[in-house]
Amino acid sequence: MKRLIYFLALLSTNTVFAQSPPRLIVRGDDMGYAQGGNEALVKCYKEGIETSIEVLVPSPWFPEAVSLLAENSSVDVGIHLTLSSEWDNIKWRPVSDCPSLKDADGYFYPMIFPNKNYPKRSVVENNWQLADVEKEFRAQIELGLKKIPRLSHISGHMGCTSMGDDVKALVKKLAKEYKLDIMPNELGVLNVSYVGAHATSEEKIASFTKMLESLESGKTYLFVDHPGLNTPELRAIHHIGYEQVAIDRQGVTDCWTNPKVKAFIKTKGIQLISYKDLIK
Repeated sequence: MKRLIYFLALLSTNTVFAQSPPRLIVRGDDMGYAQGGNEALVKCYKEGIETSIEVLVPSPWFPEAVSLLAENSSVDVGIHLTLSSEWDNIKWRPVSDCPSLKDADGYFYPMIFPNKNYPKRSVVENNWQLADVEKEFRAQIELGLKKIPRLSHISGHMGCTSMGDDVKALVKKLAKEYKLDIMPNELGVLNVSYVGAHATSEEKIASFTKMLESLESGKTYLFVDHPGLNTPELRAIHHIGYEQVAIDRQGVTDCWTNPKVKAFIKTKGIQLISYKDLIK
């Protein structure tokens, strides 16, 4: 009899687990890089499926980002630590005095890792110092918390928080010190991306929907992209190898606010969550 009760309890537990919906974090990156980016990120939260926004503290449109996030106080916000300034026509500088992280003009280098289109213009190809990385990360975190006290977590722009084991250890130390969480991969969160072509808005919607179809019950996923608007401002933003920024990022906005995408998420029973929900 005891074995039968145990079997029924186990079966019930497994059934509940099997029926639990997939959970999905939809993260919009790079708030502050452009006014059109700020506007799109807020739009994707208010009218779409975005659940978390990552903000670049040294970026030129950071002050507006602060104001917009204050007006939308319920959205989860992460600090998107950065050591690079990748665009050709617009640049940003460190917020601390960190000589080894700056190019000859005082800007961040365009790239974190070697890039054939920008020879010798990545952080790792220059004599970067861990002490400068810590100084700059601290300055960004402290300014971010001063302006946006509800920051919940840390992420890294263009892989800057994963430049090596020493940097990874540094980020963990800072996260603990400032009571911020890090990328949730250690919590079993799976990264997902488009399934298929995704150059145009239509392709993004179709490929995003295919990705949604593949999500499994009982698992938690993270999808990351960069909303924007196809405006003259964004059409002037680009770097070698990524020229169609405005078209690409407008497509993200179109996808994340698309009524069919939102309806499909409801039909499939996918639970949209934020980092805050994950780390409660």
